[in-house]
Amino acid sequence: MKLNTVIIGGGLAGLTAGIRLQKAGKSTAIISAGQNALHFFSGRFESVSESSADFIDFFAEAGVRLHYHEGVSLMPMGKLVPSSLSLEDVSIFPEGGLPRKALIVNFTGYHDFFSSFLAEGLEKEGCACRIRFIRIDEMERLRESPSEMRSVHIARIMDKAWEKVVQEVRVLLKDEDTVILPQVFGLKDSHTPSLIRERIPAKVVFAGTLPPSVPGIRTQLQLRRRYELLGGTFLMGDEAVSAETDGARVSSISTKNLQGHPLEAEHFILATGGFFSKGLSSNPQKVWEPLFGLDVEALADRNEWYDPDFLKEQPYMGFGVKTDASLRALKAGEIIDNLYVAGSILGATHPELGSGAGLALRSAFAVADLIAKL
Repeated sequence: MKLNTVIIGGGLAGLTAGIRLQKAGKSTAIISAGQNALHFFSGRFESVSESSADFIDFFAEAGVRLHYHEGVSLMPMGKLVPSSLSLEDVSIFPEGGLPRKALIVNFTGYHDFFSSFLAEGLEKEGCACRIRFIRIDEMERLRESPSEMRSVHIARIMDKAWEKVVQEVRVLLKDEDTVILPQVFGLKDSHTPSLIRERIPAKVVFAGTLPPSVPGIRTQLQLRRRYELLGGTFLMGDEAVSAETDGARVSSISTKNLQGHPLEAEHFILATGGFFSKGLSSNPQKVWEPLFGLDVEALADRNEWYDPDFLKEQPYMGFGVKTDASLRALKAGEIIDNLYVAGSILGATHPELGSGAGLALRSAFAVADLIAKL
């Protein structure tokens, strides 16, 4: 199979680059091993502080609705963090606009939604909170096994039972100006959170749960659908296992499922993510990129890789593959002409691109636009 571009990694950066290139008329394939950072997505595009019509329009074409407001969002552990560009169902409180009274509603037996932490965080900001639990008959089967009582399983039920939740909440609601619910709505239909907000006579906030992230999975499905509608080839459940190089260029990629049929292309994008997604590997002595053996920027002393304070920013999260200014990969200090790098595998090597989801978007846009012009 000969393509214009092969993208290794089916997360936010890989899908964004793939859609961008398909729209530019370039033939592409995405190799996706499966779970990626979108399954842990908070719904916030960190480090995007500008109101970007390009990003909003890009996602709208895939049916993913974003909104831009400067303020703070409520995180799963009750912490309020600065936010701006987010999925539409992620609430952003403007400065001075925090709830006065909040009703926090959870489901009986659901332990991945931290009601007490949310209440503690809000009460520190002067918000009076009341926690209540509701029982939904359709969820009783899930309670038979703790492994079933997870966000995605609940979300599948909520696709049909969300109106019952609305009825229960309306009964519980007293004089609260805000209702906080688990972020387990709209797995298949992104309009569901908006419908819930319309039918509850208070501001509705969907707070995050333990992974997997329902809005993250929904976003991945919508982006994948958009990519495939544009003609892209999505190799789900496959893995790049080796690469063939010809001098300073990559010529093909071999995958686990396409043995004997390497993917040939003019360009390649490495978007395999960081340590969690196995885009980077490590042992007590070093950090390395496993597919190509690319140069990695990391601290030499392992004792400096982490901060003993778990809640502080960890240095190893900034480790990443080295590239030139055009995001072309470096190996032994030399540029690989047709191998570009995008997403969290870059770590903090390009601080101008931001971090988190903001890094994924900016780097994917930059790489795809460079290739489209070639």
